[in-house]
Amino acid sequence: MIESLRERVEDLLWGPNADSMPTIQRVLLWPARFLYAIVRDLSEAQLTLRSMSLVYTTLLSIVPLLAFSFSVLKGFGVHRQIEPLLYEFLAPLGEKGAEITSQVIDFVENVRGGVLGGIGLALLIFTVISMIQKVEDTFNHIWQVQKSRSFARRFSDYLSVIMVGPILMVTAMGLLATVNSSAAMQAITAVEPFGAIFAGIGRLAPMALVVAVFAFVYTFVPNTSVRLRAAVVGAAVAGAAWTLGGSLFASIVVGSTRYAAIYSSFAIAIIALVWLYLSWLILLLGAQVAFYVQHPGRLRYGQERLQLSISETENLALGIMQAVGQGFRSGPRPGFARLARELECPARALEDITDQLEAAGLLVRTEEDTFMPGREPDQIGVADILAAVRGERGTEARRMAPVLQEARAAESRSLAGRHLGDLLQQPAGSVSGHGHAADENRA
Repeated sequence: MIESLRERVEDLLWGPNADSMPTIQRVLLWPARFLYAIVRDLSEAQLTLRSMSLVYTTLLSIVPLLAFSFSVLKGFGVHRQIEPLLYEFLAPLGEKGAEITSQVIDFVENVRGGVLGGIGLALLIFTVISMIQKVEDTFNHIWQVQKSRSFARRFSDYLSVIMVGPILMVTAMGLLATVNSSAAMQAITAVEPFGAIFAGIGRLAPMALVVAVFAFVYTFVPNTSVRLRAAVVGAAVAGAAWTLGGSLFASIVVGSTRYAAIYSSFAIAIIALVWLYLSWLILLLGAQVAFYVQHPGRLRYGQERLQLSISETENLALGIMQAVGQGFRSGPRPGFARLARELECPARALEDITDQLEAAGLLVRTEEDTFMPGREPDQIGVADILAAVRGERGTEARRMAPVLQEARAAESRSLAGRHLGDLLQQPAGSVSGHGHAADENRA
């Protein structure tokens, strides 16, 4: 029954009659598709399982993460600014949120770098980087990316954000407070309607900050190229859900007295875990929305593995080699993120093809997770590229049926003398065709 209902809903949303609907229904079709996709992804339990996993990771890493940020801010004399940020996150827990905030800050202040020594500090940094790597793996799953950052990129990217991020946030908060308390701003707000306008902006500022942070996370964390529009849309949805969810959760916590009677002193820990789980789930749902905004062709099929046709595989293989060859000659060398953006195809669909090209010696992956040709472009035949993704290397080509052998022989004669260097004379993207067609194939 469930499968039958799913097929009927999909036929209604994506069937042949969808394009012939009245204008109003077609306008409502897109939000309905997004809603269906999110409900389907939640029912498959992958997002909920990963949210629970991240709760466990957060419990192990929150104190080291805050301690590291605390030590950086302490050098600038603004380390106490961590406390209001943490309290704002735990505000839905009511008065218990202030208690948890005070306890966490006490733990953080007790972590002393001088006492830890070199090995202890290294373990502290390793714990922080491991936590962010776990988050990256989850986002890579959502964005259908199989390759994570290399260790060198993890260390440099994560550490730079952890060190610079808190300083930027505290600086922005300080500038905002200075502007609001200035004499000029006080004079402006005393005049209506400017006072009401600035009051409304002040009420929206916390949500705007949440949206900005979420958009940065969606753009930075996945090991692929995320368009700003997709990140902002996903962040807006997640920010609104997080703000609304926080209000509802706070009202439930304040209005309920049974949890204390049942769980006694464990009540505060259980409530904090539930809110942490909901926060991660909302963040991941926003990432899923951002993925669908950037790849609307995946709305119907979600995380099902792409099944490319032979023609699409060949087009993508030629497009990959063209982009890599152009990067080799004029720079910069492309990685998965750039290839996915230029070919308009999720990185997951490209990885099997790049693996085949690497196995054939036509493609080489560098330590920086970029690609370069396995040999000079003028020495890579177009027929070699096609044979690599068809699996026709060596003796396998001899097992083909006579008719197919004849077709391959005619193709070989037609492509004789054609090499990758010829493709580099064509405009970028002219070889690969339309990447969106690959998104419409069901696994």
